[in-house]
Amino acid sequence: MKITVCELPNDFNVFNQAWDQLVAHVSNEGSEIVLLPEMPFSSWLAQSKEFDANRWEEAVENHKKWISRLEELSPATVVSTRPVTLGGIRNNLGYIWEGGMGIQDIHAKYYLPDEEAFWEASWYQRGDGTFSTIDTSKGKLGFLICTELWFNQHARQYGKEGIHFLVCPRATPKPSANKWVAGGQTAAVVSGAYCLSSNLSGTTPDGGDFAGVGWIIEPGEGKIMGLTSPEQPFLTLEVDLARAEKAKRTYPRYVLD
Repeated sequence: MKITVCELPNDFNVFNQAWDQLVAHVSNEGSEIVLLPEMPFSSWLAQSKEFDANRWEEAVENHKKWISRLEELSPATVVSTRPVTLGGIRNNLGYIWEGGMGIQDIHAKYYLPDEEAFWEASWYQRGDGTFSTIDTSKGKLGFLICTELWFNQHARQYGKEGIHFLVCPRATPKPSANKWVAGGQTAAVVSGAYCLSSNLSGTTPDGGDFAGVGWIIEPGEGKIMGLTSPEQPFLTLEVDLARAEKAKRTYPRYVLD
């Protein structure tokens, strides 16, 4: 099975060009799953501390518009997150999109930072704390959205539930790039699943400076199969679901807790 991860610019002066290049890459590679970064279809909201209702609604609408274009990546299954308002509650919601089925919301981000340039708890609320797996036509997956990667109890539980893919859409900065890769390796080992991550990249008018560095990490020993870079913003690799299934039966996954 072919998996694509990516880094996409948060600068919308160049986003359209990057999107067209991603569509061409996915088509040429025959990708079956494409992971996009965290809330990729609007400028990063949490750069500023003060909540702005107009900017929030604009981001919601921008994501609706772009999600209607995910057909351009078909027949791949697409995974990402989006801002939503449901019952007066604002969430950062992880979803999958599959051709013929449309969008399916899976998991609302629960662990929210609130610090310089990442004032997420000031912009939207926690989800309900449910970390559910989802069976797709391409395998079983579980979400750990950005900061959630550091809460390994959920990676462990996902592994027990038999996921093939641990998907980690991110919006993380340059200075901590290596730390995030290390976290992805640990999560792959803990879950016994392929850890996949895509990230925002580049600078924004608001002062954001995102790292890029998407990854595909194998499930047994947490070895890095590949990383994205400014020179290679899209990465497609072949993976074997049986490798994730076998990993569940080996150390440390089989040890009871």
